[in-house]
Amino acid sequence: MLKTACINPDIMRNLSLCGHGDKILIADGNYPLDSKSGNAAKVYLGLTNGVPEVTQVLEVLSQVVNFEKAEVMEPDGGQVPIFNEFQDILSGMELSRLKRFEFYDACCQSNVRLVISTGEKRTFANILLTVAVA
Repeated sequence: MLKTACINPDIMRNLSLCGHGDKILIADGNYPLDSKSGNAAKVYLGLTNGVPEVTQVLEVLSQVVNFEKAEVMEPDGGQVPIFNEFQDILSGMELSRLKRFEFYDACCQSNVRLVISTGEKRTFANILLTVAVA
């Protein structure tokens, strides 16, 4: 039995294939995953509305992988409360903010290796993470 923070076999397999500079998207339940994630491996975790939350997945992944950068989709005007939660989980890491279509373009790049769909219902609760060295 695995004795690590993440026990999902599809996520662990795909994480093992990631290297420095590869990216991982954790998406809310509203994100157009199929059309805006390129050829990345897709894992659909959404069980029901709100389960699991993006922050729950981020907490687990941050115990398994080192990240050097985090990008979020910023709405026109206004702060998104979940961004503070992202920063707390990532030990205060600064979030790079991209406009909606810039974010979609970034998520379709070839270095996005894994995308995880959640049951998250909060809007703009998407985070694109860049893998750091070990």
